[in-house]
Amino acid sequence: MKALVTGSTGFVGRHLIDALLRRGDTVTALVRSLARAGGYAERGVRLIQGDLGDPAGLRQAARDQDVVYHLAGLVAARTEAEFLAVNRDGTARVVSAAADVSSARIVLVSSMAAAGPVPRGRRLTGAEPARPVTAYGRSKLAGEDAVRAGRLPWTIIRPPAVYGPFDTEMFRLFRAARLGVVPVFGDGNQELSLVYGPDLAKALAATGASFETSGRIFYACHPEVLSSASLVEAIGRAVGTRPRLIRLPRWSAVAALSLTHSVARIRGRATLLTPDKTHDFFAPAWTADPAPLEAATGWRAEHDITAGAEATAHWYRGAGWL
Repeated sequence: MKALVTGSTGFVGRHLIDALLRRGDTVTALVRSLARAGGYAERGVRLIQGDLGDPAGLRQAARDQDVVYHLAGLVAARTEAEFLAVNRDGTARVVSAAADVSSARIVLVSSMAAAGPVPRGRRLTGAEPARPVTAYGRSKLAGEDAVRAGRLPWTIIRPPAVYGPFDTEMFRLFRAARLGVVPVFGDGNQELSLVYGPDLAKALAATGASFETSGRIFYACHPEVLSSASLVEAIGRAVGTRPRLIRLPRWSAVAALSLTHSVARIRGRATLLTPDKTHDFFAPAWTADPAPLEAATGWRAEHDITAGAEATAHWYRGAGWL
């Protein structure tokens, strides 16, 4: 199978490239910088330099592909318009370019943020109305709309929080746990689904190989549900500590996030940590059911949080991060 991967040098993209090559697929990677794709060419990956604003590069990369895995996007932006320019408009350009030069299926890596949170004890399945609560979530839902409006068959995967080797976001929790003190938002009882990065990559590869997934929305995650406090405890075990939890009430979280956002704006940078994220951090649950994806593809998450956190901590140590 011939597969194009956008966002190929990112955290999940690296793992997806590995999964596709192990399966024997012929892989093309769209890369903004050839320097960041070090080692790909030697492994047989065809490199096309370009980005989501480059229709000619997108058409060159997508020509005659069987599957287009679209991972590229923004997770941090200074405004909602910046999010939409990439996560909606960039996605629309990928779909249009692929339709011009191929009959590929689009596998869009969206986000649970596009669906919005749920009450405790509930799990998203993909059949519910979407109710995003942040600018990021709205932009990812707009990207999904662009895929559904296109001329090509599609599948949408909405991962929850992803962790694993190469990840820099969840690394903050591992580092804090190693230091022995971890802040958590609210009472520590927010319910969470997660997925280990290499497991997510295998889910994406399985999705691209299964025609039963066409025209559907799925969640790729561990079957277990954690609280934010139990997540910290699991990470603490993986790094060999028993971290103390500092529970942050909403007012203090808003103040802290406002400060980080203001500093980032002064420096002309985007940050994940904005006041808008309080809608994420204080929602009752971000949980989903992987059973529909399992039934359609035969995929199963190979790591629960204990195994995944241990493997991640081991990688961080080997890379000199911890």
